[in-house]
Amino acid sequence: MLKIWGRKTSSNVQAVMWCIAEFGLPFERIDAGFKYGVVNTPDYLAMNPNGTVPTLVDGTNPPLWESGAILRYLANMYAPETFWPADPAARAFVDQWAEWSKVNFTQSFTGPIFWRVVRTAPALRDPVAIRNALATLDKKLDIAEAQLAKTPYLSGPELTLADIQFGHCLFRYFTIDIERRDRPVLTAYYNALTDRAAYADHVMVPYDELAVED
Repeated sequence: MLKIWGRKTSSNVQAVMWCIAEFGLPFERIDAGFKYGVVNTPDYLAMNPNGTVPTLVDGTNPPLWESGAILRYLANMYAPETFWPADPAARAFVDQWAEWSKVNFTQSFTGPIFWRVVRTAPALRDPVAIRNALATLDKKLDIAEAQLAKTPYLSGPELTLADIQFGHCLFRYFTIDIERRDRPVLTAYYNALTDRAAYADHVMVPYDELAVED
C-alpha cells in the first residue's frame, strides 16, 4: 500500500497521484502542507527534512521526497514498458522530455504565472511581469507543440512519464485568467488528457483555496 502525504491542490502531489492512478495502485493520501499543516511536525520532518510535499512511503521502504524522484521510483517499480521503457536509449528519450517538462515548462509557468495570477492579491499583481512571463512560456510551448504535432503524446504514441511531468500543469494553464495563444495541437492533447479518468480525478482539481483576494 502506498502512503502519500500532500494536499490535493499541490501540483507536485497531483503529478504523483495521477501516475499512481494510471497504474491502478492502492494508496492512502493524507492532506499535508498549506493550511493542512503536518509538514512541520517532528514525525513528518523525520521523513522529509524539507517540510515539503509530496512524501511517499511504499511498504517498508524508506520515505521518498521530491516529486521527480518519486515518479521515477513509481515508474521503475510499477510502470508498463510503454510508460517507462526498459531499453536505456528509449528510456532516456522519455526521461529527456520529462526533464524538459519539469525544468522548462513547469518552472516557467508555476512561479512566474500561476503564482502571480492566482496566489497574488489582485491589487499587487504585476501585469507587465505576467505578460513577459507568458512570452517566455510561449517559447517553451512552441517546442511542445512542434513535438506533439509529430506524435500523440510527448515522447511517442503512448502516455509516458514525460506526459505526467508536462500535462499535470495544463489544467491550470487552460483555466486561469490569462491570455493564451490559439494552440490547436496543444488543446487537442490537453483534451485527450482530460478524457483519462486518472487525470480528471487527480489533476482537474479546483484551486480556489489557493487564490488570494484583496
